[in-house]
Amino acid sequence: MLLIRDVLISDDVIEKQFLCNLSACKGACCWEGDYGAPLDEEELGVLKHIYEQVAPFLLPEGRQAIREQGVFTYYEDNDSFGTPLVNNGPCAYMIYDEQGVAKCGIEQAFLAGKTDFKKPISCHLYPIRVAGNPELGFVALNYDEWDICSAACTLGKQKQIPVYQFVKDAIIRKYGQDFYDELDAAAQHLGQAL
Repeated sequence: MLLIRDVLISDDVIEKQFLCNLSACKGACCWEGDYGAPLDEEELGVLKHIYEQVAPFLLPEGRQAIREQGVFTYYEDNDSFGTPLVNNGPCAYMIYDEQGVAKCGIEQAFLAGKTDFKKPISCHLYPIRVAGNPELGFVALNYDEWDICSAACTLGKQKQIPVYQFVKDAIIRKYGQDFYDELDAAAQHLGQAL
């Protein structure tokens, strides 16, 4: 474990390799699992605010799920908010590109200049998951190893891209450039020590 500022970072975030291979998995993380994408508390208001700009980019079934459930859902089982699902399957914000690869409708609205919110930070950080306990004031970044991402692990090993480097932009978005630079320096130091 590393400690950068007040954030614990799992060794796997530095030692494991990862590079999304969408041609292999087709974006399965957008439709697999029991819950929608985890949402930070501040993202709940953002989704309400931007929904009208995002809606035209979504599939009809996604818009229907959002009409029925709202722009976010409370998941009682894990006591957290997340994106709604279409019939307990794909994320309501999921769309497909011309090659049948899942994409984020929120991100497509962002790329089209309709909103300044890229997508939920949990999606941007994936395969890193943020865990924490607000009462204790601790936050941890953990690598979420999932069998649907096996092609990403293989490609990451081939290209020698550590998980934290794969999600560099997301880490900077969440914690800032200085935090990333400290993490990178610590990882480089640990690599030399091994």
